[in-house]
Amino acid sequence: MSLLSLLAVLLLEQFRPLDSRAKLNRLFIRYANTLERHLNAGENRHGVLAWCLAVLPPVAGLLIASALLYHITPFLAWGLNIGILYVTIGFKSVTREASEVASALRQEEGGLARAREVLSRWHGRPVDTFSEGDVARLAVEQTFLCSYRQLFGVVAWFMVLGAAGAMLYYASQILAQKWGSQDEKDFGRFGVFAAKAFELLDWVPLRFTAISFAVVGDFEDAAYCWRSQALQWAQEGAGILLSSGAGALGVRLGGPLPYEGGVEFRPELGLGDDPDADYIDSAVGLVWRTLVLWLVLLVLLTLAHWTAV
Repeated sequence: MSLLSLLAVLLLEQFRPLDSRAKLNRLFIRYANTLERHLNAGENRHGVLAWCLAVLPPVAGLLIASALLYHITPFLAWGLNIGILYVTIGFKSVTREASEVASALRQEEGGLARAREVLSRWHGRPVDTFSEGDVARLAVEQTFLCSYRQLFGVVAWFMVLGAAGAMLYYASQILAQKWGSQDEKDFGRFGVFAAKAFELLDWVPLRFTAISFAVVGDFEDAAYCWRSQALQWAQEGAGILLSSGAGALGVRLGGPLPYEGGVEFRPELGLGDDPDADYIDSAVGLVWRTLVLWLVLLVLLTLAHWTAV
């Protein structure tokens, strides 16, 4: 049932992507803001309480709803799975943004300006001072990171807990970005638990995704880059994904980026050539191959389960 739900949502999203997902994100963020205003006194225990109030009610509600609907008829539970996955997965937006950046970079007139515009919207920061190489490099990085956050991480927890697992990962990710990334000097320890909870949820799926990048790409280079470069990155999880993806693709990522406020220095990742528009398309292709690998594994696990039963 989980595999059929995932296949249905992947097909549905390709032909009818959910444009209102940003509105749904804002609704949850508004709820998180309300909890923060009323509970944030700068202590870790307040952050634990706020996280539980934000995450556990929808997760528990979905667990109960799934069990009740399945008891009535499995088709209702299947419909619930599809609905929640449709809301929490955003894979189509990743491939669309990456393709737009690559297409813009290939335009002879005004292409770089258009690519900067698309990338700035996707990345959430102005990139007006970026060169073509900078734009391509960041677009490849965004493709790897966003495909994990908006697809593989959600799918991994969906296969564990069904619709409740997808909601658990979705909500925890938003709270980690909103609360867990805040500076403790200004925000206190309110966001510590949100960051640690998401790090725990992320540990296995993130590494399995990085291994999958290696399997469908250049395994030897991906393993070497992961082993020797990942820990140099400020955020270990992102370093694992980017180093494995860069090695699998044979491209150089990381390095300094010239933002308007100053240069952001970052370690270099990967081996091989500097990225261009073609490498953005190759990154999308690597993600698609990884998705196919996961689907094949899920089919095999489903068949093994049916055989055992």
